Amino acid sequence: MKSEATKTIKLALPIIIGELAQMALHLIDTAMVGAISYKQLAAAALVVNTMNIPFVIGIGMTISVSQMVSLSHGRRDGQQVSHYLYNGFCLCAFTALLISLTLVFGKNILYHLGQDPEVVRLALPFMQLMGLSIIPMLLFMTLKQFTDGLEFTKTAMFLSLAGMPINILLNWLLIYGNWGFPRLELVGAGYATLITRTIIFLALGTTILRHKTFRKYIAVRSKQWTLQRKTLGELLHIGVPSSLQIGMEAGAFAVSGIIIGTIGAVAQAAHQIALSSASFTFMVSMGLAQAGSIRVSNAFGTSNWAKIAVIGKSTMITALIYGIFCAIAFAVFRFELPKAFNDNAEVLQLAALLLLFAAVFQISDSTQAISAGLLRGIKDVKAPTILIAIAYWVIGLPTGYILAFHFGMGAPGIWLGLIIGLTLASVFLINRFLKMAKKNN
Repeated sequence: MKSEATKTIKLALPIIIGELAQMALHLIDTAMVGAISYKQLAAAALVVNTMNIPFVIGIGMTISVSQMVSLSHGRRDGQQVSHYLYNGFCLCAFTALLISLTLVFGKNILYHLGQDPEVVRLALPFMQLMGLSIIPMLLFMTLKQFTDGLEFTKTAMFLSLAGMPINILLNWLLIYGNWGFPRLELVGAGYATLITRTIIFLALGTTILRHKTFRKYIAVRSKQWTLQRKTLGELLHIGVPSSLQIGMEAGAFAVSGIIIGTIGAVAQAAHQIALSSASFTFMVSMGLAQAGSIRVSNAFGTSNWAKIAVIGKSTMITALIYGIFCAIAFAVFRFELPKAFNDNAEVLQLAALLLLFAAVFQISDSTQAISAGLLRGIKDVKAPTILIAIAYWVIGLPTGYILAFHFGMGAPGIWLGLIIGLTLASVFLINRFLKMAKKNN
């Protein structure tokens, strides 16, 4: 079991570094915007929370590419790998365009969410730019899922890392107006994100088309790059439930952020600080989940259930250890972390309290993400989607709302509801994977 855990971690490390680099871009934006004012920070949080659900639904659709590519790769079928790349890219490009247009033309929904009017005014132009940046980001994610599915995980990692200094420089120029550039503040962060995402997408696309590593998959394009209804159906069979799974979790956090925003800008800013910190640690869990899912999918391609069980259990143990480590770190550094984002005394005090709640759910957050990934690897997606819906939307979110407003707990009440939802999701999904593995072993 130890050797399998080592293999999964080795595969996961480049994915994790790439995910952390992407999250670091968001944290850098948050910190640089927060340095202007807490209302700018609250506006950024409002946009992120509003667009998070459609964005992660798009990411869920890209996951279908890595699942089908890794399955075909496990069967040593390079022709089919190329076929899934093309069909997956077309499907995800259509999804990206649809999501982007919805966000750009539907930005006025921000007026109807009960938020601070000044925060909404600041958020509107940022919402439009972030909506446009969905297109290059989801296209980059699609190509990343292709390379990850083949276990070439370092390619996207290097590009994600390269995007960090580009984004920081553009932020410095456009947010603060350095070197003669206009001082655009939050809007500048939007332009910086759009430009950076476009650059890394074009770089990854060029690499796949021209590098010798991927040459054999591109060489068969004349025969395999055709749209087929059956193939699109297979991708949707994985992509739609995956989108719903990730969307329901992210949606619970996004809706929580919007609800907290009705309390006030201070609560919104504190929530964003705690959520950004928790999201950063969650990227490691996502990387482990992706690696575990790819390895399980490979074994599933040859119906090797004994290997599936060992990979699954070893990855879950790794997730448990990581979750405990993060919980301790959040509890110890809860007063220092918020200072990187803002200097408002009220915001810092509330953010430190919310980080204690974030510490509590680190274990369940890590284990539920990895269990969901393992189940996707064995193509079990429908039942887990229902279980996740019950955990978050039937129990967790309503409980948080009741605690926040009927028991007067405010933002901490919402976070307590999130803890309940995450814990239930973790228990449900771990139990299902272990039962599936035992049943087929």
